[in-house]
Amino acid sequence: MLADDTADHVIVDMDSMYGPMSWLRLHAAGKTVIGLTSAPRTQADIRLAQPFDSASVQRLLVELAPEAAPPSSITQPTDAVPSGLSAAPEPQDQLPEERPARVDEEVAPPAGLNAVPVTIEEGLDPDEPASAASSAIMPAATNLAAHLRPETTTAAKSEPRTLTEWLASGRITGRTGFERDGLTLFLDVDRREYFGPPTLKPLSAHVTSDAVAADFADVADWAKKVAGLGAAQPMSRLLWFGGLMSGGGKLLPGFDPQARFLMLKWPQTEREFPRHFRIATVMMKGAATLEEIAEASGVAIEDVTDFVNANLATGFAEVERPPEPEPEPRKPSGLFGRFRGR
Repeated sequence: MLADDTADHVIVDMDSMYGPMSWLRLHAAGKTVIGLTSAPRTQADIRLAQPFDSASVQRLLVELAPEAAPPSSITQPTDAVPSGLSAAPEPQDQLPEERPARVDEEVAPPAGLNAVPVTIEEGLDPDEPASAASSAIMPAATNLAAHLRPETTTAAKSEPRTLTEWLASGRITGRTGFERDGLTLFLDVDRREYFGPPTLKPLSAHVTSDAVAADFADVADWAKKVAGLGAAQPMSRLLWFGGLMSGGGKLLPGFDPQARFLMLKWPQTEREFPRHFRIATVMMKGAATLEEIAEASGVAIEDVTDFVNANLATGFAEVERPPEPEPEPRKPSGLFGRFRGR
């Protein structure tokens, strides 16, 4: 295991709230991202099905380093025999020397697989302990100490630059205040919600300006401070707005402007941005390039690009991938298979 700034492959929990933001950051950094998800597909480079077991992880490692071990070394999961039933008999259509050797689950995996640098990034879930990837950081300011996770490594890497990057880094926990232009945004990271104005545009400076650890302050009398701000709002709304404002009309780093973008489900839309409804309607019809979306929706390509950025950051959209080729039919094997092949 290595910190994510030195690892070649990073596992991200794409089903968590901060997973898409983590993928976006790592993708822009040129990392190979392994998406841990229960969904049938993911925008990450490689998919690891959730839930996973030792066999699926071993297949993943072999896929990442195919020269390290032959496919026959993959341990196949065995189903437990229910109480009162006997195990299935040995197959009779294979000669003894053709039967696969039993694999002892206690035996360590092939040595070559340990050479693959893989880091598990816990999807930046505030309820989970920080990984070495999200905590390989510089010491924080004093007034942020209560909101930072314990350090698990001394490796140094670059600090988060904006509010959304701080949230995606997994470094902030608990309740904290973040102020810009005289307006304080109250963040309850553990509950994945915030208190602030009902509209998003007043928070433009919050999501676009540079942020340092000292900008996050403890909040005394939390209940009294947030009482007049209405109901709590989901943190995903704030992350969506951060993605919308981060590109300035240009596609986020790491994405091809000529690629075709696909909307996975109806996205988040805001009344402050009425043209987004037209963009979303076009994208729900199928994958298209930025130019095609702009032409079909009648919206400027800069606004289309910002909208795509926001939905890439929150997992509503992804880059279209070519369909995977269908596997070849399995050839018959064993003694009876030889007779059928004649």
